[in-house]
Amino acid sequence: QVHLVESGGGSVQAGGSLRLSCAAWGYTYSSYCMAWFRQAPGKEREGVAAIDTGRGTTHYADSVKGRFTISQDNAKNTLYLQMNSLKPEDTAMYYCAADPHACLVPGRVLNPSYNNWGQGTQVTVSS
Repeated sequence: QVHLVESGGGSVQAGGSLRLSCAAWGYTYSSYCMAWFRQAPGKEREGVAAIDTGRGTTHYADSVKGRFTISQDNAKNTLYLQMNSLKPEDTAMYYCAADPHACLVPGRVLNPSYNNWGQGTQVTVSS
């Protein structure tokens, strides 16, 4: 089982930036699909961005393309989400997730069917 711990959330004004981090350990596969999801109150959990740690390919939700960047530091076993030009609608709990197969299945990469999850970090964007 992969253990995931998020950090870096906080409160920021619209137009500002935040960088989320996700420390990971307990890998049993050589590569994973690592992703960020978010869930706002009363809404379903939605995929934000994902990266195939083996090939480096990235995927983004249309709502964050050009504003958010997902990246990894393999030496530190850490996943990042750089969030720029934040909007009030980005307000949500952000979760890190890992799955060994999600990036290989069409339509699954930003689907919240991952089998390893962190506890989440809150991001609040005020107007």
